[in-house]
Amino acid sequence: MYWGKIIGGLLGLMLFGAAGLLLGVLIGHQFDRGVERSLRGARAGTGFSTRHGARGVREAFFRTTFAVMGHVAKVDGQVSEEEIRAARGVMYHMHLSPEQVQIAIAQFTAGKQPGFALEQVVEDLRRACFGRRDLMRAFVEIQVQAAMAGGGISPRERETLWRICKPLGISRVELAQIEALVRAQHAFQNRRAGAPQSPARDLDEAYSVLGIERTAAEKEIKIAYRRLMNQHHPDKLVARGLPESMMENARVRTREIRAAYEKIRQQRGFR
Repeated sequence: MYWGKIIGGLLGLMLFGAAGLLLGVLIGHQFDRGVERSLRGARAGTGFSTRHGARGVREAFFRTTFAVMGHVAKVDGQVSEEEIRAARGVMYHMHLSPEQVQIAIAQFTAGKQPGFALEQVVEDLRRACFGRRDLMRAFVEIQVQAAMAGGGISPRERETLWRICKPLGISRVELAQIEALVRAQHAFQNRRAGAPQSPARDLDEAYSVLGIERTAAEKEIKIAYRRLMNQHHPDKLVARGLPESMMENARVRTREIRAAYEKIRQQRGFR
């Protein structure tokens, strides 16, 4: 922390000249130390440095995931059977225990209720996770995945997803990139099931997954790839509070990111 020293020194210099500079720096130093102690206390309170706190983060992430999923499914009116199957599909792929399934269903039901305080619930999650962008992004990806699996993302659902993103500090551009990544996973699954896709469409999809234009330079492509792989590294996410039951989602994302990069690399002919 150094901003207190800088601002204090400048104010002291302007008000009292050279003598005030030293006094302002000393006062600013005390301010910086106070802020640093507060931040350490806040970090300790979130539990990133303790096992108990890490469990708290995982529980908050798990419960909020299914509550918000229920809310997104409800915004169009009646929750369809397809949306319910999509939510259960997420639970199945997470290999939840019977007890966890019951908690997830209860949270999904709570999210569907009138008066569900979406922004407050999302803000509480952000605080519990101490604003970790990798966890926030993983949370949004799961919401997009569930919405897409429930019959596609409607305009109202997309607007609700944007309401979720704003408190988490995720831009519309990043939300579009997340949607492209999830679509790539669905397309990959469809191709494995025998649904063909043109090479040009396949390549466009690969660029969308990395969040870059087809005109991007080789260096930009590599930077985007490394950044995304770091954001989705399963072990790192679990260490930071992602529930282990949701680790498979991160593994799938890293496979899709790697596949998109390899497709572009081969087409461009660089190493």
